[in-house]
Amino acid sequence: MSSSATLPLSKLREGQKGQVSDLLLSGEMRRRLQDLGLIPGTCVSCLYQSAFGDPCAYSVRGAAIALRQTDSQKILIKLC
Repeated sequence: MSSSATLPLSKLREGQKGQVSDLLLSGEMRRRLQDLGLIPGTCVSCLYQSAFGDPCAYSVRGAAIALRQTDSQKILIKLC
């Protein structure tokens, strides 16, 4: 897969990194993710996936956050 292609954050596997390109969320959840540092240009890495893939832990600006798959599917990234 080309590094310029976008994909949902939920597709990252443990150890992979990506750069946020867009948030397809609105309202309170969009604001909360932006407050956590998930804005276009931010590098994100997948730290851990639970056994069933939900939730997943990500590293964002030095902090570890857990996101449900329903939310991480709406965050578009480009692989780094």
